[in-house]
Amino acid sequence: MSGTRFVLAGPATLRREVKKSIFLANAANVSSPDAALDFVTAAADASATHNCWAYRIGQQYRFNDDGEPGGTAGKPILQAIDGQQMDCTAVVVTRWYGGIKLGAGGLARAYGGCAAECLRLAAKTEAVEMAQVVFALPFATLPLLHARLAEFGASIAAERFDASGAELRLTLPAVRIGALRHWVTDATRGRSSVRMVD
Repeated sequence: MSGTRFVLAGPATLRREVKKSIFLANAANVSSPDAALDFVTAAADASATHNCWAYRIGQQYRFNDDGEPGGTAGKPILQAIDGQQMDCTAVVVTRWYGGIKLGAGGLARAYGGCAAECLRLAAKTEAVEMAQVVFALPFATLPLLHARLAEFGASIAAERFDASGAELRLTLPAVRIGALRHWVTDATRGRSSVRMVD
């Protein structure tokens, strides 16, 4: 799970026929395992022979062969997700059996290939790791920070005021924390520092 990861820009679908069996891949962004399972339920077709699926959310993943021989459907779908460097992604591949047996290798190629092609053709954006930080600023510096929020890609998650100024909690891309730290140190002449929030 290293390197650049991508997320879907929106839901994606791909239909493919393999030896008279119809395979339909549905993919979507998911933010939690519960959301992934909700998507699986929504995308599954009760009239189909199998609804096989997988999801990856950071280090969390799961897959299911839904009655196909073990390792021939869910795992190839997960490998397609990882092969396309996707994160926060769930894929359901639904199969309507066409009367011709595909064998274990054929099934793995059909499920994995359908999922991979669906993700390859889908609109994607680069996943950005976000973080939260906390720091204090005097009242006189607050307008300067507000003017620079867009530059840091930051949004204010919370702010608390007292007699000396404000304690702020910002959400921003992790790669911008260094620039914000430098700005806060300069703006407060070293009297305030940026702390990461766990």
